[in-house]
Amino acid sequence: MLGFSQQQMADLIGVTYQQAHKYERGINRISAGRLYEIAQVLGVTVSFFFEGLEEQRDPDLSARQRMCLELARNFSMINNERHQDVLSHLARVLATEC
Repeated sequence: MLGFSQQQMADLIGVTYQQAHKYERGINRISAGRLYEIAQVLGVTVSFFFEGLEEQRDPDLSARQRMCLELARNFSMINNERHQDVLSHLARVLATEC
């Protein structure tokens, strides 16, 4: 909106063009400190980047939903395929016992 090129913006916030590009595409996360620097360069408050999020917020998850999401996240982080198979089998056995 201000007419900065990616290179100009990168220079203003003290990162490389490649890093700015990764921020823009969402490949890398922006730290709170870097977000503050970007807000300063653009002349806005940090809250500018979060305007409208309150209306789009999903309803709060139940404790059980949070647990299921955490379980799925942890399962996907297991690198050993055999361990994943064993854990999956254990879950099936436990589910049939109920």
